[in-house]
Amino acid sequence: MEFGSVVQLLENKAILVTGATGFLAKIFVEKVLRVQPNVKKLYLLLRAADAKSATQRLHNEIIEKDLFRILKEKWGTNLSSFISEKVAVVPGDISLEELGLKDSSLREELWNQIDVIVNLAATTNFDERYDVALGVNTLGAKHVLSFAKKCVRIQVILHVSTAYVCGERGGLILEDPYRMGETLNGTPGLDVEAEKKLVEEKLNDFRAKGATEKEITMAMKNMGIERAKVYGWPNTYVFTKAMGEMLIGHLQENLSVVIVRPTIVTSTYKEPFPGWIEGVRTIDSLAVGYGKGRLKCFLGDLNGILDTIPADMVVNAIIVAMVAHANQPRDIIYQVGSSVRNPLRNSDLQDFSFRYFSQKPWINKDGKPVKVGKMLVLSSMDSFRRYMAFRYLFLLKGLELVNAAFCRYFQGTYLDLSRKINFAMRLVELYEPYLFFQGVFDDMNSEKLRMAIRESYADADMFYFDPKCVDWEDYVVNAHLPGVVKYVFK
Repeated sequence: MEFGSVVQLLENKAILVTGATGFLAKIFVEKVLRVQPNVKKLYLLLRAADAKSATQRLHNEIIEKDLFRILKEKWGTNLSSFISEKVAVVPGDISLEELGLKDSSLREELWNQIDVIVNLAATTNFDERYDVALGVNTLGAKHVLSFAKKCVRIQVILHVSTAYVCGERGGLILEDPYRMGETLNGTPGLDVEAEKKLVEEKLNDFRAKGATEKEITMAMKNMGIERAKVYGWPNTYVFTKAMGEMLIGHLQENLSVVIVRPTIVTSTYKEPFPGWIEGVRTIDSLAVGYGKGRLKCFLGDLNGILDTIPADMVVNAIIVAMVAHANQPRDIIYQVGSSVRNPLRNSDLQDFSFRYFSQKPWINKDGKPVKVGKMLVLSSMDSFRRYMAFRYLFLLKGLELVNAAFCRYFQGTYLDLSRKINFAMRLVELYEPYLFFQGVFDDMNSEKLRMAIRESYADADMFYFDPKCVDWEDYVVNAHLPGVVKYVFK
């Protein structure tokens, strides 16, 4: 695998980025603009009605973020003109054919100019509506591939998936592809077009019966979980991402295609500065609840490995893989994680979190520091159900003892409590496969890529993605948790 300087190979490239307002996409855009200002153009596909609203999203949801402060310092008053020259918004929708581009002249421009497509568009909600997840995660991959085949200069398509397309398998999970119709439990009959038709029929049936949008949403969420479990996947997200990979492998023909499968993506390790994060990501919902004093117990295996990888390392892997496989008509999969080379355990995260929030407690709205303690650890779903049942009965008994004059108020409290418990149970059932996950992700392909860039290129250090370099204690205590407090806590 021989290629020149990564930075040089980004020069004069026209890159289409889908899902441009997403967490990884922002970091990708920032990195390219910072290290290679001579990139030809970054075309950012944004879900928007027109160019005006897409431009508003570009500035409000991307450029104005703190993530871009280093770039702002570098360019100063010239930033706006630099962005105008190097970044173009593309109003569209990945779930539609031809990416939903209404402007025919813009469509032709992309077909004639694009060298690289980086598909970062996804809905990552485990409990997403099936029609939405199928449209974005599965059919979206197909639409990107179809669009790429019309791009006369296309060199490579990089599709970002997730390592957890493996479902609940344990042991060493290889960087292997999924073939069309392949299922995790051996159940035959998986057909993407049939799934699409099934969804359309279900939606038409609900609308014919006059179902409310709320009823349709819940039915579509349940349908996604049900269809995933038929074929062995634990939730709608990983099921639809796996089908997206199947379509890419089946339809790629002579295109150069790279699939990157990150594990649990966390805040930035180093660039453009440590600790930048956006939104409540998978494990950070625990950090938020714990730091605010609301999370009293933890469900999971404390000895289990929590496969996390900082976001800037994922982006570096994307960029290196992108330039390494330009004009190579083949497909390859890179799993980007830490479980094999530098594992972080659940017990480590528990200890680091206790230490951080004990030393730097969250100040609540009353101006008082929130005191945290060691969490109660529940080692099975049965113990969690007993714990929730006990709390429910304890609080319910307390309601029965109050004065009858307050019955109306406490009836509302009881209903609210019931809703919260039902919500908590659904959430835990969704996350259960990952709380007790027993797999580790092989990253031999990723290691070969790291070796190739280290041995041959002077700018290898600019595109670090080796998890061995991470001191988890230092990263979690001094970068990640401070970042979560700064950018996520409200």
